[in-house]
Amino acid sequence: MRETWRWFGPGDKVSVNDARQAGAQGIVCSLYHVPPGEVWSRDEIAKRQAEVGTGPDSRSTGLVWDVIESLPVSEAIKTQSGDWSGHVANWKASLDNIAACGLEVVCYNFMPILDWTRTDHRHVLPHGGTAMVFDLVNFAVFDIHILRRAGAGAAFPAEIVEEANRRAAAMSDAEKSALADAIVAGLAGAVESWTVETLRAQLERYASIDTEMLRRHHYDFLEEVVPHAEKLGLRLCCHPDDPPFSLMGLPKVMSTEDDYRRMVEAVDSPANGITFCTGSLGSRDDVDLPGFVDRLGPKIAFAHLRNVTLHHRGVPTGFLEDDHLGGDVDMVAVVGALLREQERRVASGRSDWQIPFRPDHGQDLLDDLHRGARAGYPAIGRLKGLAEIRGVMHALA
Repeated sequence: MRETWRWFGPGDKVSVNDARQAGAQGIVCSLYHVPPGEVWSRDEIAKRQAEVGTGPDSRSTGLVWDVIESLPVSEAIKTQSGDWSGHVANWKASLDNIAACGLEVVCYNFMPILDWTRTDHRHVLPHGGTAMVFDLVNFAVFDIHILRRAGAGAAFPAEIVEEANRRAAAMSDAEKSALADAIVAGLAGAVESWTVETLRAQLERYASIDTEMLRRHHYDFLEEVVPHAEKLGLRLCCHPDDPPFSLMGLPKVMSTEDDYRRMVEAVDSPANGITFCTGSLGSRDDVDLPGFVDRLGPKIAFAHLRNVTLHHRGVPTGFLEDDHLGGDVDMVAVVGALLREQERRVASGRSDWQIPFRPDHGQDLLDDLHRGARAGYPAIGRLKGLAEIRGVMHALA
């Protein structure tokens, strides 16, 4: 598999030269400054390619921009409101420019409003490092007592509501503010800065949209962009919901293997693919990740390898972003399945046989604690994860 590394541009406190020293072979990046719905110009794409290849200190890195993560899908497209058809046209125009600049893999997601949700970005671990955490009780505190969403209390099991009420009563205003900031952070690198007020306004846009309507909107989008991507030789790959279950009453359409099977069957094309994220999909009890690869592997265009330890079984009540080999995901079995998929591709003569992956998220360790990089994207924590996965690959090979 091809070892890649996510980089957030020249302002990232973990540089492309750090990625090179970690042994990465390619970079995963985006044009984070371009708002959703606008066209990515060839000049801006080429500028980012040059930044990846030279690094922030103008020295050659020997790296290339391998995977786009992500080309944002606007809320207008997801809700089919406003100038959504114009945004689809702009998305296709961006694909034209992406292909002209030589990139081939485009990751995106169809998550409503927020691209990922955690209740604590720097939970202190017993060894002194920090990790990201999702805790359903704390999320209930936010939903019921801070956001004060109508009907929020009925969305959680009674025991969760009772504990949330106790925690809310004991929280200071500063603790409530920190919780709200963690939850509304959205996608790392996103242009928009969310607040509780803007989140309330955005939720109103989804008041009349249920799961099946959002799924139809997704397929409508794919019917427009996938044939265009196929003509250009691009591979689009959809990232799963994170976490893979409904929050704040929002519909989710990419949470299970069945969701992915339905998506690739709805628009059957080599350009309609999967971002296989072991941490997002692995945050459920009812997922078979190696089996997912065996059954849908030909559609996997990009992989995120991270591990989670679930707080409780049966009901999704939370998870910790654990060591890459230390959580509930059987990472050895997953890597083995991905390597078998590569072997099948080579045997069938596919030119895109190699699956790019990145060590997704990482704990803040050692000097990470002082660098102040984005939560989940430290230097040493990801280096550790990449080294562990690299070791698994070598052992299996």
